Amino acid sequence: MAIGATIHVFEIQLADVDRGVYDELSLRVARHPSETDRFMVTRLLAYCLEYEEGITFSAGVSTTDEPAVLVRDLTGAVTAWIEVGAPAADRLHFGSKLADRSAVYTHREPEKLLASWAGKTIHEADTIVIRSFDPAFIDALVATLARRNTMTVSLTEGQLYVDNNGVSLATEVLEHRIQ
Repeated sequence: MAIGATIHVFEIQLADVDRGVYDELSLRVARHPSETDRFMVTRLLAYCLEYEEGITFSAGVSTTDEPAVLVRDLTGAVTAWIEVGAPAADRLHFGSKLADRSAVYTHREPEKLLASWAGKTIHEADTIVIRSFDPAFIDALVATLARRNTMTVSLTEGQLYVDNNGVSLATEVLEHRIQ
């Protein structure tokens, strides 16, 4: 018998001062058995930091032709391709050609990720933003997870402040570019 996804519920107060986005989110996030908590937390942060009308989580690891998070316009066209983790260069190339903009959020070492793409063809690579978080921050956030979570997410001047279930954490959101 296959093990099903674990559902986590997040009630989020979002304040992205850098983009002027303020909202209350109620999210049910399914974590597939093959997905780590670190990946799920990074996927959740990517959703929050890219939040706009039309944003959604993809169907998950079983959907190989979609990123972890994507944005569609009212016609259904993909406008933002948002990968999480360490996507292959060809996958990022495909997404960058399909969408108006692309981004990668990683909980891994960004230098190794960038090195893995060196010399590979990635459509409009210079426009793709790669964002990373301090690994200790991700680990501390994972430690606060419960099945039901009350969270605030605030971003101001590149500093990310997260309070989950009464535990406050902070980190700088680092941006990297493909060379």
